[in-house]
Amino acid sequence: MTTRRSPVVNVSVVPDQYPTLVSYSLDDEQLSAITASLAAGDMGPRNLDNVPEEDGSTTEGGGGTASPYLNPSAADSSSTFHNGTNPPPTPNIPGATPPTGQQPAPTRPRKAPSVRTLGRPSNDHLQGTSTSGNVRRTTSAVSSSSKSARVSAGGQVLPRYRSTPRLPQDKDVPAAPATGMYWSKAPAWGHLPGRTLRAHTVTLVDNVAWIFGGSDDRDTSKDIYCFDTETMQWTHPDTVGDVSPPPCRAHTATLVDRKIVIYGGGLGGIYYDTVFILDTTTRRWLQPPIHDGDQPTGRRAHSAVYYKGRIWVFGGGNGLTALNDVWTMELGPNQAGVTLTTDGEKALKWEEQHTTGRKPGPRGYHSATLVGDVMVVVGGSDGKECFTDIWLLNLETLVWSMVKQQAPVYKRLSHSATQVGSYLFVIAGHNGAEYCSEILMLNLVSLQYEPRTIYGKPPSMRGNHATVLSDSRVFLFGGFNGQQGFDDVHILDLAAGAYLPQVTSFEIEAI
Repeated sequence: MTTRRSPVVNVSVVPDQYPTLVSYSLDDEQLSAITASLAAGDMGPRNLDNVPEEDGSTTEGGGGTASPYLNPSAADSSSTFHNGTNPPPTPNIPGATPPTGQQPAPTRPRKAPSVRTLGRPSNDHLQGTSTSGNVRRTTSAVSSSSKSARVSAGGQVLPRYRSTPRLPQDKDVPAAPATGMYWSKAPAWGHLPGRTLRAHTVTLVDNVAWIFGGSDDRDTSKDIYCFDTETMQWTHPDTVGDVSPPPCRAHTATLVDRKIVIYGGGLGGIYYDTVFILDTTTRRWLQPPIHDGDQPTGRRAHSAVYYKGRIWVFGGGNGLTALNDVWTMELGPNQAGVTLTTDGEKALKWEEQHTTGRKPGPRGYHSATLVGDVMVVVGGSDGKECFTDIWLLNLETLVWSMVKQQAPVYKRLSHSATQVGSYLFVIAGHNGAEYCSEILMLNLVSLQYEPRTIYGKPPSMRGNHATVLSDSRVFLFGGFNGQQGFDDVHILDLAAGAYLPQVTSFEIEAI
């Protein structure tokens, strides 16, 4: 019985030529890889050490293709070397001489491109990913949910794309009744945000949530992302216009006739007093003129609601102190402003509202929700204390009143508040000692908190997130827990009978 020996090829390296004649052994996988490369005339550099290791569903550049390097089978991977038991004959390497008595092997044709590269050879996919050849996969130091966030060699965040949804499969979550509210993580896909979301705003237009601004682990952003609450798809639309808002966080975004009005916010030590309007139909930014006269000081961490043609702004902070003033911005027809001059020029008009009754103390990072003609203010902080109080401002009479709460009471700041039927869902936030993830259900009829069992896997503890109600589901976006930011989306399914849907009409008895 004759023992087959591994073929030996002598290869010497000559600059700018194919290799010829030195002594080393090639196994099955090496020979196949060399043969395929030579057959296609592909001898370009391959630096596999710098290839990002993909997660199989998210790729750089927004191309939507899965990584050609995610291969569970070592036998099919040209980058995995192993000791073959029956190596094939020596390939036809130009300039190489086969051992005595052995004929050159026929060139094996290059196998068809993998479906994982959508018809492109793996080298083409690599070149299309990065022109520098030095793209590395990085995980944000403070974002456990941004596992697929990628940064180029220059530090620029690259687009992320997930081609298929990831359905939640939490085997450790106990079963829940059909009538109970249930938390789950959204199976999001599409052009994922390239950053974490913190102190941003989310505005629902039809079934699409528009996310603007906020800060991540590196800077403060001014970009726009859209999330379809029906398909769970992320998109990153372009906008037009001669102006656009500067990067900001802790601003307000108020929906008025399919237009989003951005006011205030800040960046670092800067506090803005500017107004920008985004038309979601044309995706055009506008900066409307403002009439001369009294105007509110620049601020952030304030609140805003829309009522009878005006945006009502309350509280916030200006960098020196917390505020408790109330201002209205009159928008005019089609948000084109109002006419106050003889020349017919239109502009937005600010006016300070002088309220009566005992006023809430100065605060920011509270929530304000319009219920009928009453603005409901929950919690907040003045920088020293986290508040438990609930305040009502009647926008018709301009009278403040404080809700007399029964025990227990809850401190909250940096939370979100979303009206669901006759309840106000106060979700997560900070309680003065730590971040939390619980939901406080404020009954808007009795104006008292009510306990309610919620099933599923809730979001981790966080604040500075945002929530919206869409099609009997509450969607939660992003947030921050003091150490790490998030870019995830969670869904609270309300289910039948979850929040007393039989209460269809009610009023808050405010002064």
